[in-house]
Amino acid sequence: MLSILIPTYNYNAYPLAQELEKQALFLNLPFELICIDDGSFSPLNEENQKINTLTNCKFIEGQKNIGRAAMRLKLAKMARYNKLLLLDADVKPSSDSFLKMYSDIISKKFDVYFGGFAYSHEDYDPKKSLRYTFGKQREEVSAQVRNQNPYKIIISANFLIDKETYMSIMGENLSKSYGMDYFFGAMLKKKKAKVLHLDNQVLHKGIDTNVEFLNKTEKAVENLYVLNENKQIQEHSISLLKTYNLLNALGLKGMCSFLFRKTYHRIKNNLLGSSPNLILFDLYKLGYLCSMPKKNSL
Repeated sequence: MLSILIPTYNYNAYPLAQELEKQALFLNLPFELICIDDGSFSPLNEENQKINTLTNCKFIEGQKNIGRAAMRLKLAKMARYNKLLLLDADVKPSSDSFLKMYSDIISKKFDVYFGGFAYSHEDYDPKKSLRYTFGKQREEVSAQVRNQNPYKIIISANFLIDKETYMSIMGENLSKSYGMDYFFGAMLKKKKAKVLHLDNQVLHKGIDTNVEFLNKTEKAVENLYVLNENKQIQEHSISLLKTYNLLNALGLKGMCSFLFRKTYHRIKNNLLGSSPNLILFDLYKLGYLCSMPKKNSL
C-alpha cells in the first residue's frame, strides 16, 4: 500500500526509520521502507545498517554519488507500491499520528499531498540563523494558506505522491543541482496535477549553517537560470523568476546586476550574521540571478 522512500547522504536515518516502522506497525499498514545512502561512504552508515533489522525496511549503501533527484527516481523505480511517501533523512515526524494522517487520505482523488515543514526553537543556532529564519517565516506555513496557491510553496522533504505521477515528472530532469523544488512545482502546475496541502508537518532537524545554506541557494538559483534558459519552466508560481523575467523584458536586468555587484559584500555579511534580513535575502537571490551566467566576476 505505501512505499516510504528516504535518500540520505552522510546522515543517520535510523531514528527516522525506527519511528516510521513503529507507526506503520501500530496502524497495521502494509508498507515498505527503503533508504539509500548516496555514495557518502560515511561512518554513519554503520548506524544506517540497523535499518535492515526493522520490519519491511531496507538500507542500501550506494557506491556512487548520483544526486538527490536521481536517487529519488531510483528509489521510486524500486518501490513495490503505487503510493510513495518521500522524506528527507534529516526530518522527524511532528506527531505520533503522522502516518495515520497520510493513510487516512490516501484514497482521495489527489495526485500529491504535501505535509509541510516545521522548526523547533531548540534547534536555533546563530551560525544557522539564515536557514532557521527562512524556514520559520517562509516554510512553516499552514495548509490553509498553502492551498490558496498550491504550486507556490513546494517542500519536497515530506510528500505523498502517486508513483506514475512522480515518474512522469522527475523523468524529465535529473539535475544533481540543489533547488529542484522550483522544477517540481512548475511541472506539477504544467501537468495540472491535483495538489492538496496538509498540516502533517515534519520537523527539520538537519539545519545548514549560514555559509552552507547560502552556497546551496546560489546553486539553486544557477539551476533555476538554466531551467529558464532551456524553457523547461514556463508555467510556474515562482516569484523570483517572475520578477527576473519582468526586469529582463524591461531591459533592467543589467542595472539590477550592477547594483547587486555594488552591494554584494554588505548584503552577504548580513546574511551570514546572526540576524539575517529576509528582504535582503530575496534581493540577493534576484541580484544573483540577474548576474547569471557571469557569477565568477562577483
